[in-house]
Amino acid sequence: MTDATAPDARTDAAAAGTVRVWDPLIRVFHWGLVAAVATAWLTADEIQPVHEFAGYAVAGLLALRPIWGLVGSRYARFGQFLKGPRETLAYLGDITRGRERRYLGHNPAGAAMIVALLVTLSGTAFTGWLMEDEARVAMLPALVAPAWADDDRHEYGERGEVEGPLKEIHETLANLVLLLAALHVAGVGLASLRHHENLARAMVTGDKRRPEPGDIA
Repeated sequence: MTDATAPDARTDAAAAGTVRVWDPLIRVFHWGLVAAVATAWLTADEIQPVHEFAGYAVAGLLALRPIWGLVGSRYARFGQFLKGPRETLAYLGDITRGRERRYLGHNPAGAAMIVALLVTLSGTAFTGWLMEDEARVAMLPALVAPAWADDDRHEYGERGEVEGPLKEIHETLANLVLLLAALHVAGVGLASLRHHENLARAMVTGDKRRPEPGDIA
């Protein structure tokens, strides 16, 4: 499959000493997910219809990402940036020694963070969906559903959402998302300083500085 980047965009980027890395869909996915998660967090327990809408937006974006991770442009594909534990740990060790190499796409630590965020956000969206209808809890596997089968351990609010262990899991996952997001922002800031490029801006424009000797493209 060919890269989705338009020829004129590639030409302009090359003329400016940059190269197109992030395609439009990846950029929309990234900032759309940021907006949806922020909206869901700010409206939790306050504006429930907006909170639910934001949750469905998160779920929709999460459903799209694996597809694009298989058939999307080069740097969007999981096969391009996912690394094994050994390489990821080696990269983290290089960071502590201040000698990590620059990656044109996601570096190994960033790739691991992406997986962690996708998994945690999926769990948050799924538990939120379950909480909206008592009947949905019955859809859980037989080994899991009994945890909420005891009436003494949970109850349903006026709107029918589950309150109790399932809600606690949902809120714990949501808090974990915030922690991971904070670590992600810190990692982006560190990499931006170390490699002298604004990675947040690159996720807006799609362009990064062309690879130099020693960089991994």
